[in-house]
Amino acid sequence: DEEAGDAISVVASAPQNGEWKIGLAEFAAGEEMDRYDGFWWSPDSKYVLFETYDESPEPIWHLSDPANPTNPAQANRYPQALTANADVRLTLLELGYDSDNCCYGAIANEVQWDHESYEYLAAVSWREGHDPIILVQDRLQQHDQVLAIHVGEPIATMRDAENGFTDDNGDEVETFSIAIPEYAEGERPGTTRVLEEHGNDYWLDLIHGTPAFTPDGRLICAMNDMDVDTNRLTVDGTPFTPAGLQVREVLDVTDDDVLCVVQRTPEILPESDLPFLWQSNASDHDARSFDVVSIRYDGTWEPLTYAPGQWSMSRAGNGCVVTGRGMDDATVQMQHCMNIATTDENGTDVASMVVAPIENHAETPGFTPNVHFTRLGERELYTAIVLPSSDSEYAHEAILPVLMKPYGGPGFQQVIESQSFYWDAQWWADQGYIVVTTDGRGTTGRGPQWDRAIYETMKSVTLEDQIDAVRALPEALEALAGENAAANVPQPDLSRVAMIGWSYGGFLSALAVLEAPETFAAACAGAPPTDWTLYDTHYTERYLGLDPAVYERNSIIADAPQLDRPLMLIHGFADDNVTIAHSLRLSQALMATGRKHTFLPLTGITHMTNDETVAENLLILQRDFLAEALG
Repeated sequence: DEEAGDAISVVASAPQNGEWKIGLAEFAAGEEMDRYDGFWWSPDSKYVLFETYDESPEPIWHLSDPANPTNPAQANRYPQALTANADVRLTLLELGYDSDNCCYGAIANEVQWDHESYEYLAAVSWREGHDPIILVQDRLQQHDQVLAIHVGEPIATMRDAENGFTDDNGDEVETFSIAIPEYAEGERPGTTRVLEEHGNDYWLDLIHGTPAFTPDGRLICAMNDMDVDTNRLTVDGTPFTPAGLQVREVLDVTDDDVLCVVQRTPEILPESDLPFLWQSNASDHDARSFDVVSIRYDGTWEPLTYAPGQWSMSRAGNGCVVTGRGMDDATVQMQHCMNIATTDENGTDVASMVVAPIENHAETPGFTPNVHFTRLGERELYTAIVLPSSDSEYAHEAILPVLMKPYGGPGFQQVIESQSFYWDAQWWADQGYIVVTTDGRGTTGRGPQWDRAIYETMKSVTLEDQIDAVRALPEALEALAGENAAANVPQPDLSRVAMIGWSYGGFLSALAVLEAPETFAAACAGAPPTDWTLYDTHYTERYLGLDPAVYERNSIIADAPQLDRPLMLIHGFADDNVTIAHSLRLSQALMATGRKHTFLPLTGITHMTNDETVAENLLILQRDFLAEALG
C-alpha cells in the first residue's frame, strides 16, 4: 500500500526545487520579529511543528573581506526592501509510537493558510491542552490573523500496515502491525481556523508573548488601541488592560491574570490613579521605566516591581525570579521570591513571601553616571542630560559644547531608568561635553499614536525632534541649575553642537549635518542606513510602505551636495545587517560633488563593534575628530 508506506516513514523533507531550510527561523523573523525558533514540540511530545523556508526568491548579496583579497566573497540571501521575501511554510509532524513507546515513524501534514495574503509567520504558541496557534501578517503588517492549527482526532476506523521482511535465506522475519489513523473530511491535521483578525491603517505591533491561550482556553491578543492611545491586551477580543499602561511584553498567562512588562503614560494614567506601591515614586514610573505588573481580566492590576528601572520576571508555581536594573544599580539585580503558606499559633493560615537575592559577580564601571532627566520642548521629549563628573577637569566650566547622542529611530528607546545606558555617555561628558540623549517620535513607550507619527516621514520627523531638543536645552539647564544650587550646571554653547550615533543614530547624525547645518556643527555617523532600499523588508516596509518615491524622500544620498560641516563615516566591512554599501554610496555621492568628509572602514567588524581594542580606539578617534571640528 503506497499510502501506508508513506504514512509510517518520516515525511519531513523539503521540496526538491528552491533553497529550502528546515527547522530554522528565516532572517526576517530573527532580525525583526523577535522569533528565533524554527520548530516547536507539542506539550505531550506527540507532535513536532516545524518551519521550512525557501529563500531562493530573495536577492543574493555578497560580503567580501577587502583586507584579504584571496578570500572569496560570501554569498547570502537577504530580504531586501521592495523585493521578494522567503517562502515560509509550516509542517505538523505527527509522531507514531509503538507499545514500548518507541517512535516508529511520523506523518507530515502541511499547515494551511493564505500564504499569498499573509506571507509573514510572526509568532507561534503551543499550550498544553490546546491546539497550537500562529500569528500571520500581510506584507505591510496592516492586517493579521490568529489561526488555530487543527491537530486532529482520528475517526474510529483504523487501517493496519503490515511490516516485515525476509532475510538472505528467504526466511520470513516476524511482522508487526501498525495502526494508521484516518480522519473525517476537513479534520486532517494541519487545517486552520481563524480565531481573530486585526487591522491598523499604519502597522500592527508585535507584542512578544502574544497570541496565547489561557489554561481554560481564552485567547489573549495584542491591540493597538488608537482611540485611547494605548498598546493593550484583549481577552477573546475584549480589551482589559488599563488605558495608559503601554504593554511591551507578556511574560506569563494564567486563568486569573496576565504578567506583563508595561510603561505608564502619565497624560492618560495620572498619579492619582496609581496603586499604593508606586505612590512614593510615581513620577518616575513613566516611559523611562519598564515595570512588571499583574493585570486581571476585570482590568484591576497591581505592580510587582517597585523601583523604576528596566525589569523582567519569570514565574512558576508559588515562586518567581525578578531581574533588572535601575539608576542606583551598576549590576543586574536578581531575586528569587517564594510564597510560603504557614499556620500561626491560633491555627490561622498565613501567607508570607521569602525573598532571596541571587549574587552577581559581574565587573562594575567604578562610577555612577551624572544623569539628569528632563522633558524638552512642546512635545515634552524624554531626555537624559549627562554632565561632567565631579572629578573631571570640566566639572566647573560655565559653558560647554553639546554632544547629541541619540538612537532616535522607531522601536527603540535610550532614555531609560537604567544606569548602564549612560556609562559611555559619562565618558563623553568627562571629555568636556554636555551629553544629551533625546527620544523623539517613533521611539516607543508613549503609545501607538506617538510611534506612528513617523509613518512614511522618518527622516524629517526624527530630525525635527532632535533640533527641538537642542533649542529647548538652555531653558532646561537653567531650570536644572535652579533646582541644584550646590552643583555646577554649565550652559550649552549652541554654536558648538555635534551629534554621534550608531545604526539609526548614525543615519540621524549624518542627516543632522546634511540638512540642519545651522544647528549641528559636526557629526560622527556609525553604520548609518543611508539608502532604505538596502535594508530588510519587515522593518523598512512597516514604516515606509512600498512606494519607491517614499524611499527616495527618506534617503540621505541625494543630500550629499549640501554637506558643509565635518562628517566622519564609520562602517564595518563584515556588517551583514546594515551593509557597508550604505556608507560607500553616501561617500561616493559626497566625492562626486567634491564634499570633504572622513571615512573610517573597519575590517572584520560587524554591525556592532565586538573587538574591545577597536571599540576603545573608535571612541578616541571620534573624540579627536570632534575636538578639531568644534575648535
